[in-house]
Amino acid sequence: MPQPTARLMDGTALARRTISAAADRAAEITRRTGTAPCLATVLVGEDPASVTYVRMKRNRCEQVGIRSLHVALPTTASTAELVDTIGALSADPAVHGILLQHPVGPHIDERAAFEAIAPEKDVDGVTMHSFAAMGFGLPGFVSCTPGGILRLLDAYGVELAGRHAVVVGRSPILGKPTGLLLLGRDATVTYCHSRTADLPAHLARADVLVAAVGRPRLILGEHLKPGAVVVDAGYNPGNVGDVDFDSAAARASLITPVPGGVGPMTIAVLLEQTVHAAGRQLGVPATA
Repeated sequence: MPQPTARLMDGTALARRTISAAADRAAEITRRTGTAPCLATVLVGEDPASVTYVRMKRNRCEQVGIRSLHVALPTTASTAELVDTIGALSADPAVHGILLQHPVGPHIDERAAFEAIAPEKDVDGVTMHSFAAMGFGLPGFVSCTPGGILRLLDAYGVELAGRHAVVVGRSPILGKPTGLLLLGRDATVTYCHSRTADLPAHLARADVLVAAVGRPRLILGEHLKPGAVVVDAGYNPGNVGDVDFDSAAARASLITPVPGGVGPMTIAVLLEQTVHAAGRQLGVPATA
């Protein structure tokens, strides 16, 4: 079996530093205003994975000094009920960020629910307002996983300008915004997906590869350009990513592990953006 030669991109360590800085900022906001930053989480139904994710996010909020407000709706909740719930949170001045845990069920119009989130509270970066801001390079909240990916690339000194980046996946909260953020950093971006012809040919040209398609070990080391930077944003049962780690690590220069790569940074960016949202809404400018 090929021996790994790539350097690991440690998302756990970077997330720890990001969260520490967010905690300091949250403490400053609380001290200056008497109000702690607040993240509202909304969960429809009792899907075990979603329940676990929300609990994990709420626990991290507590560690950072963010107040957590949880709203649980039954599986039978309608689109109108969910939209009304989110609308009330958007209008509540005590709530600074809103996270709708998805998926929400096939009977609900998820896009309508996302759009009920006030743009200034869209700390998960899921609204059309946030997507447009990412596309135009304007201030706003980024989608958390794509934002975490960019932070990892920056932390490891990956130059993006002029590089060929290939994003495998086109979901509206992961693949598409990742490509927009890379394009905003002057990378040349190719999107690939389930209908892409000759995927290996595209992978072979990638200086930077982001795998975000949700198919275990779809991408093998033999598909990669030697020295490529590989970011595996896939997560499949059994702690398996979209990239075959062992073969890819023997060919790449940098690679993220699964778990411990992109995942920790997703939560870190969520917490950081919640604190930033609170600072703006409470009138506490960021310190230099």
